[in-house]
Amino acid sequence: MSGAGSIRYKGGLVNLDKGMISRDIFTSQQVYEDELERIFPRSWLFVGHESQVPEPGDYILARMAEESVIFNRDRHGKLHVFLNNCRHRGMRVCRYDKGNSTKFACPFHAWVFNDEGALVGVPKMDSAYHNELDKSQWGLIEARVYSYRGYVFACWDEAVPDFETSIGDLRFYFDDYCELPDGTYGDWEAFGGIFKWRVPCNWKWGAENFSGDYYHNPSHASVDAVVLSPAGVKGRHTYDTITRKREVELLNICVRPEGHTARGQLFAENYEYLPTYQEMAVVEDYFRDCCNKRQSLRGEKARFFGHGGTIFPNVSFSNGVQSMGSWHPNGPNETQVWRIFLVPKEAPDEVKDVLRHYVIRYQGPSGLTEQDDMENWGSAHEGSRGTIARRYDYPYTMGMGHESKGWSEEWLGGEVYVTENVSEQNQRAYYERWADMMEHPPTAPQLRDTAAAAE
Repeated sequence: MSGAGSIRYKGGLVNLDKGMISRDIFTSQQVYEDELERIFPRSWLFVGHESQVPEPGDYILARMAEESVIFNRDRHGKLHVFLNNCRHRGMRVCRYDKGNSTKFACPFHAWVFNDEGALVGVPKMDSAYHNELDKSQWGLIEARVYSYRGYVFACWDEAVPDFETSIGDLRFYFDDYCELPDGTYGDWEAFGGIFKWRVPCNWKWGAENFSGDYYHNPSHASVDAVVLSPAGVKGRHTYDTITRKREVELLNICVRPEGHTARGQLFAENYEYLPTYQEMAVVEDYFRDCCNKRQSLRGEKARFFGHGGTIFPNVSFSNGVQSMGSWHPNGPNETQVWRIFLVPKEAPDEVKDVLRHYVIRYQGPSGLTEQDDMENWGSAHEGSRGTIARRYDYPYTMGMGHESKGWSEEWLGGEVYVTENVSEQNQRAYYERWADMMEHPPTAPQLRDTAAAAE
């Protein structure tokens, strides 16, 4: 790797003409510092779901890269994302994970901000500041906010295109994820708080894994051998029953140039519902009715069933278990994973309970599947740091040159590669976007004018 400040990313550390990627992108402190400046401030980052702040005054602490932010709904019902950072000396103005408040007070010098981010209280305003401090210029630093079907994203840079432009052709696949089981768009609700844990690996390991790494399925052989899904048969997934008994085509979808990815399956037309939730009749009846309604409502598009994907740069969505997992950077050698789980708000309590038990044993720090993943990522990261090991690049060549742009089903959109095997197409697309942003840093980041935003 070249010296600090002169790193060649596109064509250097990431050489996709040859399908080779340097191990330094996972372990270098300089690369990591460049990511904090070039990737995260210029990306739409997931901060939470609207159901986590349902009432005026509700807030949760969220995270954008390394920085703590307040995600709140103000007294008028408007959503905000503020840097959890007092403008006077940088102290956190909110120290609770969640709550309800119309004000945030700094415990250091007692500056007080309201739930719209405005500075409303300054001690000794008369005697010390002589009323010369313009409070309108010192409100909390606020990010741009966009709620997409209840999933809330934020971005610091004013020059970045709006969220729907930025998501590009991934919209079809993220819409599939946002659907309720019956194919409609209604309310999901997050439950159980935010699952948080640390993994000794770089943040990109989780992001690329969820981009479309079907190749690692042997890692989950022991989990596949037990009855993990609610179907009452061996396997991990809610869709295992249908997959085993129906001909399906595997889809890997990469969205260029945005770098987003998705994965899923295309079932045969008019596939019949097969028993999937056998724990109790009310649950089975609910999902059978939902499946039939979805097929009637979506028609041909009901053939597609998503498995999840990664919204560039660091949030991965999972269908079936309905979760959003963020890979927060915690230095080059550690990731803090934040994951929320969701259930249909109007579903019967029995359905919610079955899903709750399923997701906890599937993902998160207690999930058997994600425990396998964490072992993989930690070991792979350790294997990237050695003095000798770092001299050798990783090959991302699987399926290279065999990508197929487009698909006979035009409604699928994006760039789709269909195979019964596996490919690293999605990972290459992800790192193509990463390298492009790292190679072209902004000359002057266009920061949000907090005073203008408050007007």
